[in-house]
Amino acid sequence: MSQFIAFLRRNPLATLGLTVLVLLVLAVVFGPMISPYGPTRLDVLNKLQGPSLSHWLGTDSLGRDVLTRVLHGGRFTLAIGVGVVGIAFAVGVFFGTLAGFVGGAVDMIIMRFVDAILSFPALVLAIALAAAFGPSLNNAMLAVAITLAPQFARVARSQALSVSVKPYVEAAISLGLPTRRILWRYIFANGLGPLLVQASLSLGSAILQTASLGFLGLGAQPPLAEWGADVSANLQYLRESPWVALSPGMAILLAVLCFNLIGDSLADWFNPRRRNELN
Repeated sequence: MSQFIAFLRRNPLATLGLTVLVLLVLAVVFGPMISPYGPTRLDVLNKLQGPSLSHWLGTDSLGRDVLTRVLHGGRFTLAIGVGVVGIAFAVGVFFGTLAGFVGGAVDMIIMRFVDAILSFPALVLAIALAAAFGPSLNNAMLAVAITLAPQFARVARSQALSVSVKPYVEAAISLGLPTRRILWRYIFANGLGPLLVQASLSLGSAILQTASLGFLGLGAQPPLAEWGADVSANLQYLRESPWVALSPGMAILLAVLCFNLIGDSLADWFNPRRRNELN
């Protein structure tokens, strides 16, 4: 832990990303204490009001408090990002590790399927899947998870190939340990570092893709507060009332930037040479 703290002190971008992310999460969690309004409370007599002491980020076209919408939308957006990456991580790592360890026909079948999914641009594939499943938040999450899982499968397979030839794995196989135990305790545990880096970077991608689907009307449906959907709903008022669209847009930017900074820092941490240079 002391080494990690020293690493953070010498890596200002990591410290910045972690600090902003913590502040963002605290603001989202304690949103009702910061802004007392309801996310769906209408006040048409005060619509498109500019930032003031009563409405720090102004109001939207229906008189709803923009700050409240951003904070409540952050709960869904951040939870969606974690949930989507969790699903993609579990599915991708399982099949990738299995392919790298077993090899042969199993490896060929799994990786050809992975290559087929990766041949499509991630966002384009997510849009196509979300449109096929139907517009809803759950379907958008499933679509994004499908596009992210092959990335974890690739990394997991690479780690499995490199770890499975280690002497301790060969010793475990010669001792007749169950395949499940070898995969979990030796292959997965010793290849976890790059997977965590991929997970942190994928969090930013998941948030951005889910917000994009919400912007296109394929994700969260009104009146649910969600950053991408709120940007789409208020885009027509950008010139006269820029705060209504810029506020959730800046929230997306901050969240994605924080996860990318943290992911880059984790990559340095799990690289012994780079970690020694920073320490």
